[in-house]
Parts: sequence; C-alpha cells; structure tokens
Amino acid sequence: MSEDNNIPKHWGRTKASEVGKLLRGINYKKQDASNEAKKDFLPVLRGNNINGELNFEDLVFVPKQNVSNEQLIKAGDIVFAMSSGSKHLVGKSAKAKTDYNGSFGAFCGVFRPNENFDKNFVAYFFQSPYYKKVISEISKGTNINNLKREHILDLDFPIPPLPEQQAIVAKIEELLSDLENGKQQLQTAQQQLKVYRQSLLKWAFEGKLTKTKMGSAKLIEHCELITKGASPRWQGFEYISDETQLLFVTSENVRDNYIDVEEPKYLKLEFNNIQKRSILKKGDVLFNLVGASIGRAAVFNFDKISNINQAVAVIRLKQTLNNKYISFFLNSEVAKHKYLANVVDVARANLSLTDTNNIEIPYCSSEEQQLIVDELESKLTVCDKIEETISHSLQQAETLRQSILKKAFEGKLIKE
Repeated sequence: MSEDNNIPKHWGRTKASEVGKLLRGINYKKQDASNEAKKDFLPVLRGNNINGELNFEDLVFVPKQNVSNEQLIKAGDIVFAMSSGSKHLVGKSAKAKTDYNGSFGAFCGVFRPNENFDKNFVAYFFQSPYYKKVISEISKGTNINNLKREHILDLDFPIPPLPEQQAIVAKIEELLSDLENGKQQLQTAQQQLKVYRQSLLKWAFEGKLTKTKMGSAKLIEHCELITKGASPRWQGFEYISDETQLLFVTSENVRDNYIDVEEPKYLKLEFNNIQKRSILKKGDVLFNLVGASIGRAAVFNFDKISNINQAVAVIRLKQTLNNKYISFFLNSEVAKHKYLANVVDVARANLSLTDTNNIEIPYCSSEEQQLIVDELESKLTVCDKIEETISHSLQQAETLRQSILKKAFEGKLIKE
C-alpha cells in the first residue's frame, strides 16, 4: 500500500496514528488476580481470547481499581495480541461488537478509532493482507514475539470518503456472510468427525469393532520399561542446531498417534551418557505426563539417536502388547476418562510414573490386538482423507476472505 497506484486517486492516505489511538493493557500482580469472577473484580482479555473474533473463555479477573475508565473495552475497539509466547498469536486482532465491562492485559493493546472513521472499516483493515504482510515482515528473521506501538501506529492507512467506507463495509459483510456460513458448516463437519473418531476408539476397546472378548490388565504387566526423561538445563545442556547430534523429543512433539518433528530440537550426544535410561528405541510408545497435552501418545518410529524430557514417558512393551494398539488406547477418551479421573485441572495436571504403571488396559491376544489395529487404521485413514478435504476447503475459504479484504483496501470491491 506504499505505492500511490494501489488505491483510487480520490482516496487519501495517512498513518494509523491519525486514525485512532492505541491504549496500553493493564498490569496486575499474579497474586492479586483470580481465575473466578468475584465482587469488585473485572474480567481481563488476553491473547488467547483473540482469533478473528473475541471469545470470553478462560478469563482472568482483577480488582476493579486496577482498571481506568479509558481501559474499559468499548464497542468498535480493536483488541490486539501485542506479545505472546506463541509467535502465531502476535498481531492477531478482533473487534469488540459491544461495550464490555472488562479490560485487556499488558500483553494486549486496544486501538480505538476516531469518530470520523467507520469503526468496522478500521477493524477490517487490521485483518487485511496488507496488515498481515507488514506483521510478517516485522517478525521475519527476528523471531519476534511482540509488537511495538510504532509497528501499529506507523502503518500506512488508506482513507476513502466516509460514505465509501460504509459502502465498502456493507459489501465486505455481504460477501463474508455466505463465506462464514460455509465455514461454520465445515467446522461442524470437522467436529462431527472428531466425535466419530472417538466413537471408533470406544467401540474398538469395548471389543465391539471386531467382536473381541476383552480382559483387563495393568499396563506395567506388559512392559519392559516405563520411565521418563530429564530437563537438559538441569543437566547443563542447551539446545543446538546440529542435526547430526541427538534428537530431543518434548511433549510438544508428541501428538495423537504421531511424532511431529517439523521444528526439531537437538542436544549434544553426550546427554545420553548422563540420561541413559530414557534413550529411545524404535517402536517405543511415548506418553505425555504434564499440562494441556497430557495423555497424548504416539509410537516412536525414527532410527535417529534420541532422548526425551521430563514431561514425556517412554513405554517399552513386551511382545505381549502391540505398540499401535496401546497408542490408540491411550489417546482414546475412554482411557483418558479413567487415568485422568482424579485430575482436577488438566491444563496443569501431572501423571506420575506410578499412575502410568497402573493404567488399566483392555487386553486380548496378540492376534486380536493386530486385528483391532488393522480395523482402526482402515477406518481412521478414511477419516484422515475427509479431514484433509475439510482442512483444504477451510484454507480456500480463508484465501477467499483475504482476497475480498485485499480488493476492499485497494478500492476494487465496489464500483464508483
């Protein structure tokens, strides 16, 4: 948008700082905040509450006196994630549709448009391809996890006449309405697929999928080893970028039935001299013990020399138990309902090795386990293909949404 021919000649151009003001989020001490609503406390939005639209889940509440009147969220305010541990959250924005008797945290910011601008026009600008490209360029090569005020306020901002701003917004909303309806249907199908996957796992481990009679056993009875890894820093090691060294697996890498190493971590091979017990072997089952990813399990099928951290257990099975069978079981809601029964807050939960040893598993012969695995893989492969189609359609919808916004801010969406 830096070139004059990117917008119509009758449009003006200014900096975002002339379009509105950017308000800082509130600071508060952790010990003063609450996860529950209280008298004379106000809710505070954080980065996780911003994703195209505002959501009001997982709020924190702070004393009323910490919030100035100016920091109360008003209709038309645009809430930004200015800083986050997750790089993909930084820069995301969402418009407040109504006044909200709450505020926003120090890692967020609010852009409040001036009265002589259409607030919806301004909000769409901060979701446009131009805006996203600028944020991407700011973060490129710097591994930046926060935005400075000037990153927002120095943005080039196109200014059509106010009636044209309103006409552009009306056209955007007309076009996005059908798109959003289609997107919601896809997301509903995605959710239904997730429910069906869990139904398959439930039937499988009740013996209904293959008409198998199930027994019961404790996991440890069919294991050679159940242990966990250690923190590299506790052992005096730092991550390195040398892929010829030791592949280090953390709970982030352990997904539902697969190991994600798109962003691998490496340590010096000497780490294995200190942490010998948790050196991985091909075919081991990895199982997350801590936090929001608790209960995710996957078979480790890499030939590379590897180890794990303290948040992951390695489960090395005897020949009496199929590793894929156990991975499927541990990822099932049926299993999680049992082994997380005494956990109050799953996001901060911990499973001990004793808890893991004592997980009660459905047991049948090796041949029947393999039959169950084959049936699950066959049916879940179909689910994967449907999921891939849905994801592709959702990506296409987002591409079309960005195309609509691009045309809008180049003056190509409506005829003069």
